[in-house]
Amino acid sequence: MTDTIAVNTSNFRVEIADGIAHIIFGPAGSMPVTDAQGHAEIAAIWPKLDARSDVRVVLVRSEGKGFCAGGAMSMVEEMLDSEAARHRVMVEARDLVRNMIECVKPIVSAIHGAAVGAGLAVALMADISVVARNAKIIDGHTKLGVAAGDHAAVIWPLLCGMAKAKYYLLLCDTLSGEEAERIGLVSMVTEAEDLQAQALSIAQRLAAGSRTAIGHTKRSLNHWLRAAWPAFEASLLAELNAFGEADAREGVAALKEKRAPRFG
Repeated sequence: MTDTIAVNTSNFRVEIADGIAHIIFGPAGSMPVTDAQGHAEIAAIWPKLDARSDVRVVLVRSEGKGFCAGGAMSMVEEMLDSEAARHRVMVEARDLVRNMIECVKPIVSAIHGAAVGAGLAVALMADISVVARNAKIIDGHTKLGVAAGDHAAVIWPLLCGMAKAKYYLLLCDTLSGEEAERIGLVSMVTEAEDLQAQALSIAQRLAAGSRTAIGHTKRSLNHWLRAAWPAFEASLLAELNAFGEADAREGVAALKEKRAPRFG
């Protein structure tokens, strides 16, 4: 029997079956994004799932062309023009990372296609990340003219080391799923056709395990992330402040015009 949790967004839906809460980005056939409402909802969903006794594990996946392309252009443009919007998104981005860290239930992500922005934050903040070999992992913040602030400072150096984190976050180079697994940014790589089955199998194994043993192990390991929290706060503030500056306007214009940015 499948249950659902109502969310006030079309960016994703939540289905619960056999102890697994499936967060499913969509819609099918298109590239998922997070608009203003979706960004707020994905930040707030984790405590709701953590509080449910019928949920033992969370599996984040997508039925779209890619995992998630991050913030919708409408939300990005709103941040350029509105201090209130920048503050709102900053609070939501902080809540997203903190709520995933504090969620006692283990989280698995199944990453295919492009994973960018808030979608990439969800993908990599998961406790176990399974990625298709031909996936495209892109942290494009500096190319947009803003600091890499929505999750990267808290997790990338721990996953793949400082040298690789700096290389990819400063240059915005795209990582294939294969390369992401090679440097330790994700847990496991698999063929695209096997991705969903592999991620579901891992979620099922976690759901069959000891709630307390798995939960306490996750909470203990996440103290490494809590120790990195000041770096995350600094990067997030730098990112959102930058949306009020000229480089961000040029970065967004270049993205829309499909050209290289010309920063001052």
